[in-house]
Amino acid sequence: YVANANAALEKHPEIGEDLEALLADVEQIPADIRQALINNGGGHLNHALFWELLSPEKQEPTAEVAAAINEAFGSFEAFQEAFTAAATTRFGSGWAWLVVNNEGKLEVVSTANQ
Repeated sequence: YVANANAALEKHPEIGEDLEALLADVEQIPADIRQALINNGGGHLNHALFWELLSPEKQEPTAEVAAAINEAFGSFEAFQEAFTAAATTRFGSGWAWLVVNNEGKLEVVSTANQ
């Protein structure tokens, strides 16, 4: 992922190297490298986040996150069921995410690939 994203970025040094900023608005990425950055830069960022969030010990959500989960899903167990369903029903490769939607509410979504 990293080598391919860097190779794409080398073609347009004027856009910088902040993958998060670039991928937050993919229309700003030059068309000739857009898909390469979406695929490879997105793959790198998703995996980097995944590895960063892994923990050897079970951790409980903060009080604020727990309250938001309970409000959105009714219970932590219901959230776990929704998250597991989103992850296990994704055909092929992809991700399950707990996100804050445009209305400011938590929801579980599943995205393909990057």
